[in-house]
Amino acid sequence: MEFNQADRLKKLPPYLFIEIDKKKKAAIEKGVDIISLGIGDPDLPTPDFIIEALYKAAKDKANHQYPLGSGLPQFRKAIADWYKRRFNVDIDPATEVVALIGSKEGIGHLPLGVINPGDVVLVPSPGYPVYNAGTLFAGGEPYFMPLLEKNKFLPDLDAIPADMLKRAKLIWTNSPNNPTSALAGKDFYVKVVEFAKKHNLIVANDAAYTEMYYDGKKPVSYLEIPGAKEVGVEFHSLSKTFNMTGWRVGFAVGNKSVIKALAEVKGNLDSGVFNPIQYAGIAALEAPDSVTDTLRKIYQERRDIFTAGLKKLGWHFQVPEAAFYLWIKVPNGMSSADWCGKLLEEAGIVATPGNGFGPDGEGYFRMTLTVDKARLEEALQRLGKLK
Repeated sequence: MEFNQADRLKKLPPYLFIEIDKKKKAAIEKGVDIISLGIGDPDLPTPDFIIEALYKAAKDKANHQYPLGSGLPQFRKAIADWYKRRFNVDIDPATEVVALIGSKEGIGHLPLGVINPGDVVLVPSPGYPVYNAGTLFAGGEPYFMPLLEKNKFLPDLDAIPADMLKRAKLIWTNSPNNPTSALAGKDFYVKVVEFAKKHNLIVANDAAYTEMYYDGKKPVSYLEIPGAKEVGVEFHSLSKTFNMTGWRVGFAVGNKSVIKALAEVKGNLDSGVFNPIQYAGIAALEAPDSVTDTLRKIYQERRDIFTAGLKKLGWHFQVPEAAFYLWIKVPNGMSSADWCGKLLEEAGIVATPGNGFGPDGEGYFRMTLTVDKARLEEALQRLGKLK
């Protein structure tokens, strides 16, 4: 027998990266030499000392049972210590931290803890697709805030309609931004905090890429702003910072009532993060800056090579100051989906169409820096022939 999907699933667009992976696999089966610049999955290995911490903890049979719901006290303390060291922000590890099975999981689950059917959620467009998906699963109504180039890809809070604000309960922000790589400064976050207090909004800031920056320009945390913790939380991940995408470990910090709501959702739906992975997370968070400095140098070299080559080819984009994404104008008036199809079919390059990130992503496509220099240079050669 075949059964129909729930109506909530019918409201969702196909999950972008699953569709891209299908097309990539189909091309590989045809014998195409694929250069995959579509999904933000680092090609570099997880550092050995993190793997060793996992191995040591996994050999302890005490870690083979269910983990604690909000995370090991040691892991939550390591998170709080890291926030103090990195951003000079004080976090109570007992009440203001929850461990996540990757920040994606927490982002998707948060609306279930704070949104009632019919509530409006302010979602950036283009933006990480899970902001919208989590809203729909909770019965909320997304309102897409356009991220426009003329506004440096930051949302114009003053342009949000009054009728939406009356029903809004949650606003998503994201810096360094996926997919645009735009950076928000303290001035923007000051405005967000004031805006949230005025309209009784929860702020949820996605900060997964703060440690991937260039030219020594460190991104700020939303929680650095006075009063930020009164109205919001911040999501973080070890995935990009330490090449741990497959490990599925992240965390949320901030307002204790919001953290409690998220923890209660998780307590009913999952059993927490495997303890040995949390111990590996402690090793990562306590690592010296030299570890992440090395990774940043690799990505900076890639960024410089690739952006210089794209400029020579005449592509329109802003050189990223953080994250490992390039948000590029689609040429020749094509749709983003058609253009990415052309890239795959004629150049063997996988890229992500901008429309998959929301309605305001149309007209752009995203490429990543998650392959080595030689493959980036090969991609430039193929792009040169394509144009």
